[in-house]
Amino acid sequence: MMSTLTILIVLVFLVGYASIALEAVTRVNKAAVALLMFVLTWTLFMMSPGEYIHVADGVSIYTHVNEMIERHLGETATTLFFLMGAMAVVEVVDRNGGFNFVRTLMRTRSKRALMWRVAFMTFLLSAILDNLTTSIVMVMLLRKLVKDVRDRVRFAALIVVAANAGGAFSPIGDVTTIMLWNSGMITAGGVIKELFIPSLVAMLVPAFMLQLQLKGELEAPEAIDGEQVDELNAHQRRTVFFMGVGGLMFVPVFHSLTDLPPFMGILLVLGSLWLITELFYGTKRLKKRDNIKNRVSRLLGKIDMSTIMFFLGILMAVGCLEEVGVLHLLGVWLNDVSCGNHYVVTGLIGAISSIVDNVPLVAGCMGMYPIAPTGDMAVDGVFWQLLAYCAGVGGSLLIVGSAAGVVVMGLEKITFGNYMKHMTLLSLVGYLAGMFTYYLLRTFVF
Repeated sequence: MMSTLTILIVLVFLVGYASIALEAVTRVNKAAVALLMFVLTWTLFMMSPGEYIHVADGVSIYTHVNEMIERHLGETATTLFFLMGAMAVVEVVDRNGGFNFVRTLMRTRSKRALMWRVAFMTFLLSAILDNLTTSIVMVMLLRKLVKDVRDRVRFAALIVVAANAGGAFSPIGDVTTIMLWNSGMITAGGVIKELFIPSLVAMLVPAFMLQLQLKGELEAPEAIDGEQVDELNAHQRRTVFFMGVGGLMFVPVFHSLTDLPPFMGILLVLGSLWLITELFYGTKRLKKRDNIKNRVSRLLGKIDMSTIMFFLGILMAVGCLEEVGVLHLLGVWLNDVSCGNHYVVTGLIGAISSIVDNVPLVAGCMGMYPIAPTGDMAVDGVFWQLLAYCAGVGGSLLIVGSAAGVVVMGLEKITFGNYMKHMTLLSLVGYLAGMFTYYLLRTFVF
């Protein structure tokens, strides 16, 4: 039974979440609401921290709470620095003409043809990079290919679905799959073999349904900025592209080799890209070097800080819910109502992950359900693979349900209601179709 204080914390979160969902109506920036959620939930927690934590004699409970907040802030900061680094790298590559030849390859006047190119490229890239970085890259490309805002919103919504689906079948494609992989609950070979087709179905079904809504041709895409091309030659632009995108692909390898947090790999890429562009600009226009608008030092100021603040508020508020035990109670309730059926449990977890961050949900499940030597709870068992699929793909049901969705929401200013109107039902059909596909494959093939 939850205490009165816990109920108040949950109510603050729900009211804040509702305000974010109604941003188009209230006209209040979601970042402001998220920051208030963060501060108010922890303020309520601090009113009676003894309800939730116990400390040894002589240790200040308030000191312990501050250390707890700092721990959550440290975990959140790794995500924020990863996000800022990835956004900066993509911005540098884009503004220095690195994506020009990629845009040429993807360029088409047909809305349907572009939709399929965007969908497949996003799906594959998110498995190699991660769904967060891939979403940033694809949105930057989309801005150069689609001028009409209404059309671009639909393409951007599909990017969210394709990125989450592509990240679900790869051990390095999503934070939750990385968690499960590092903890030994899934193997790289097992999750790729058994989740690739279900994840592909989860992307194909919404894409096919969205295709039926797209008609006609796109406006002519914008031409390449002549001044941008003049600053770097073709060889230098290609170097920037391969260093940027290749560096992003190297981040999981760096993490695997060093066991350092992924954000340090991103900063390594950003620092290397910064160095090489400074050297490029240092060889020309020495008198005007400080005025070159595409230098990294200038582009850093273009990072969308409201998106960063939104992430900070949401993740820290969810951290408070985790500390008061709400997420654990939610996991117990799910197990009870599903009668232990793995498809129901993981399916509900996936649906809930579209509302609450999937990382603490998966972490809670990992603590609740230990690895068994055999059966559905064994390594690469049905439960763990379904958890990887559902936690990843389920985040597409609502735009705030995944890091990819939140980033696209911030970059393209997609409202909660707009996404729900155009994409929630389509992604739900794909989500269920992928689960059914997994059931068929697991029953009759593997």
